[in-house]
Amino acid sequence: MAEIFEYRGVEGLVYAEVTADDDKSYTTGDVKPLAGVAEIGRTTETSSEPHYYDNVPAVVVSSTGSDEVTCTVSAIPLDVLAEITGQQYDSNLGVLIEGERETKYFALGYKAKKTNGKEVYVWRYKGQFSIPDSTHATEDDGTDANGQEITYTGISTTHKFTKTGKRAKAMNVDLEADKANVSTFFDSVTTPDTLTAKSTG
Repeated sequence: MAEIFEYRGVEGLVYAEVTADDDKSYTTGDVKPLAGVAEIGRTTETSSEPHYYDNVPAVVVSSTGSDEVTCTVSAIPLDVLAEITGQQYDSNLGVLIEGERETKYFALGYKAKKTNGKEVYVWRYKGQFSIPDSTHATEDDGTDANGQEITYTGISTTHKFTKTGKRAKAMNVDLEADKANVSTFFDSVTTPDTLTAKSTG
């Protein structure tokens, strides 16, 4: 019987701007911390439809759409918020100017922890961040405080990676398998082409 486990824990939420994604290459900028993370949830658009021939369902056509990744996080610093949502930030004054947005794509990375103590390292390769929901409430004598919820809409890369010959939305590395070298996994955006096997020597 396969081991039974659940996910319990998430940390290390980071991002990097996608600087190129075309037939020739996929590249990103520096990896930066986003915010403290409390929860990450993902839903994927999928559809399946049977096609009938000779009065019977003969073929099922399936499609997979975008991923909606919802991140519950601590308050996002204004400079980070401006960058990931394509808004203006004046570093001299510490001012976020809300308004017109510049279209940018980002990679999103994080660590998920299983109940057996092992981790899964994740990079999502291309997506856009929404304007996060925020709540500001009056201060009282309790301990309530509010973070933010931001949605990342993930899509597949345009670039086809050499090792797989395919586009990719994300990569999940299970550390329990103990096969991949993840020592620099979050130093830069690790892709199917740059992930290497762990040395056995």
